[in-house]
Amino acid sequence: MAVVLMLILLGSWGVLLQAQRPAPPTSAGQTNYNDCVRGLSECDLLPLTPNQIKVVAEASMQRNVAYCMEGSTLCDPTRLTATESTSVQAGRYRRNLQKCLEGSATCDPLLPTPKDAQSVRAAAAQRNYDKCLSGSATCDPLKLTAQQNKTVQAAALRRNLDRCKEGSPACDPLQLTPSETAATEAAAFERNRERCLNLSATCDPVALAEPDAKIMRTAFQRRNLANCQEGLASCQPLELSKADLNAAHDAFLRRNVEACKRGLPACDPSRLTGPEIALVATAFQQRHSTKKQPPQPKP
Repeated sequence: MAVVLMLILLGSWGVLLQAQRPAPPTSAGQTNYNDCVRGLSECDLLPLTPNQIKVVAEASMQRNVAYCMEGSTLCDPTRLTATESTSVQAGRYRRNLQKCLEGSATCDPLLPTPKDAQSVRAAAAQRNYDKCLSGSATCDPLKLTAQQNKTVQAAALRRNLDRCKEGSPACDPLQLTPSETAATEAAAFERNRERCLNLSATCDPVALAEPDAKIMRTAFQRRNLANCQEGLASCQPLELSKADLNAAHDAFLRRNVEACKRGLPACDPSRLTGPEIALVATAFQQRHSTKKQPPQPKP
């Protein structure tokens, strides 16, 4: 029994060692044969055996059939059998029919049968109809039916109405109905109102209703007062009321005191009062004393 177990163990180790051994390297002849089967340019037919040449020829024929089925320029139709030629012709017909249905420039319109040609014409008419509906420049209105032409014209009128409501320069007001003209004018009035309330430079104040014009004037006065109080170049002092002009003057005096205290060129000493001159002198002394103070030694 022990001898049997020993033999089993030795056999198992032999199987494991055999499995772990690396595969022998491929010979040059086998590599050449594989290249020939794959149709590579490195193939050398001279060393091949008759059986290998037969396998290589079959592989070449299968590749040629695949090329022909795909419509590749590598196809050699003279190598096809009658059955293969029929299959290839059917594949070529299907590919061409698909191109024709999609409106491809590579379609051969002479190949489809009368039944398929009818489907091709219907697909082309649908594509043209879709282009006309979207307002495409490639639309051919002469190919539309009476009902399609009516639908296309209605779509064109809707697009024109949308352009007019948006204030587009491409709007054609002559195509609008009276109610559409009123809606377009209302949209234009609302756009101008928004621009005016936002104090936009493109606002047309003449087109505003009186309540909106009053709101706009109030908003402009507030913004102009803020600009004047901040000393901005966009300030328009002639547009200020007496109370706002006094407020802007007080803001200027405060800014002038701060400019003088900081020693800025914008300081106008002639506008300073006695107490303000004293504040400016104190600030001047503090700045100069800080500059003359020697640096503290590092600990």
